[in-house]
Amino acid sequence: MSRQANRGTESKKMVAFKMYLGITPSITNWSPAGDEFSLILENNPLVDFVELPDNHSSLIYSNLLCGVLRGALEMVQMAVDVKFVQDTLKGDGVTEIRMRFIKRIEDNLPAGEE
Repeated sequence: MSRQANRGTESKKMVAFKMYLGITPSITNWSPAGDEFSLILENNPLVDFVELPDNHSSLIYSNLLCGVLRGALEMVQMAVDVKFVQDTLKGDGVTEIRMRFIKRIEDNLPAGEE
């Protein structure tokens, strides 16, 4: 997938974040191939009232966002890898989610159903 095609979906991602979480992430750090970028959340509403206990310091509390992004993009036939790079709950200044395009998912209809 080209960088141009990826960037064409940027506005849709921004609107979805604004609608469902009340925030607008920044899209930065594009890879040279144009198949990978970072979503930067200055404020992550999922962590506003959360403190990780010492015995669960490795927990990625907002990993739910990665699953939501991956699932939403699968619904529009895009396979992506989504992971946390930075997390404000772990002392980082921002929340950074890294997204990498893997492939377009082809519809495989059963024989005779077109």
